[in-house]
Amino acid sequence: MTRLAVFASFAVAHFLSNFVRSANAVIAGDLSRDVGLGPSDLGLMTSLYFLAFAVVQLPLGSALDRFGARRVTPALMTAAVIGAWVFALGRDGLALAIGRALMGLGTAGILMGGLKALASWYRPARFAAISGALVALGSSGSLVASTPLAWLAQAFGWRAVFVAGGVALALAALAVAIWGRAAPDAAPTHVHTTPAGFGAIFASPTFWRAAGLAVATTGVTFALQSLWAGPYLAEGIGLGPISTGNVLLAFGVGVSFGYLVLGAVGERLGTARTLAGISAAFVLCQLFPAPGGGLLTASFLTLGVAGASSALLFARMRAAFPPELTGRAVTAVNLFMFAGGFALQWGLGVWLDAGFGGLGSLFALTAGLGAVAWLAFLPDALSRPA
Repeated sequence: MTRLAVFASFAVAHFLSNFVRSANAVIAGDLSRDVGLGPSDLGLMTSLYFLAFAVVQLPLGSALDRFGARRVTPALMTAAVIGAWVFALGRDGLALAIGRALMGLGTAGILMGGLKALASWYRPARFAAISGALVALGSSGSLVASTPLAWLAQAFGWRAVFVAGGVALALAALAVAIWGRAAPDAAPTHVHTTPAGFGAIFASPTFWRAAGLAVATTGVTFALQSLWAGPYLAEGIGLGPISTGNVLLAFGVGVSFGYLVLGAVGERLGTARTLAGISAAFVLCQLFPAPGGGLLTASFLTLGVAGASSALLFARMRAAFPPELTGRAVTAVNLFMFAGGFALQWGLGVWLDAGFGGLGSLFALTAGLGAVAWLAFLPDALSRPA
């Protein structure tokens, strides 16, 4: 057993979770035509992935700390396998919603399990770079859920893609069960699943400042990349399916590149300072100009890089709390990432259905949210060396 095998098994599983999470941005038009979903229905159905993902985070953190990722993650992934097949066979909005929720539930333990396992293999000073590499490689699944998915959906149909996705998820779960172990010399953590651990986390001002950024950066990136960027490009800009996939590919490349390099930057400059800088850039990307202004592909590429802050947030939680609370700490901040993704994805659809603004107005809303979270976090970044 080597750390490379542990890393690779979780990276492949995380790749697949990003693929199923981001796919609806490309197939949104197909879903609307085949099932007859309007913007708010499409937003709600897609966002159920994030809701299910968020709901399970706190019990997941306790389970990871008590039983370990090698047991917990594959068990949860069986729900994702079933969900992919339910989604593929669904003929109405309810079936699609159930499938989407099951995929969210089933993939909820992949990244968090990977972080829990890898925390035992790497010292804290290296954790930002290692977690960034894991997220970067896994997030390349969203790259496949762009132009390649557009081509596959046209050639074979989106239903066939999700049938194959369920098979791939089953194989990935088996790989994690075989190789996803903690380090042999890791000290056992005899942690009881009581609220006490979470109480210490939720009492920390450091946690709440990070949680605000989690919603305003990662939550916004989720909402855009997995749904609303697609309709904006197809309906707001008027691009065809392949052209829309190309721009979403650039968005995904930016996210993956950001995950890859920002962890290393945070390791050198400090996670708080790096978070403050990249969050400011994320807000500015949405305003000057808003995505779609100027060079379309470059705009979305830059937005993706600036929105890739989750690895830094995980590293901040890893450093802020003792090892026996690592699972709880990272799942707690992850809760806000995915709860934010759910609320924003659904809420932006409601905004559009109510006629308050067009698709371009979504970026002004998310930029405003980001500015508030950045201002709340700034004193922490200025006063703390980490």
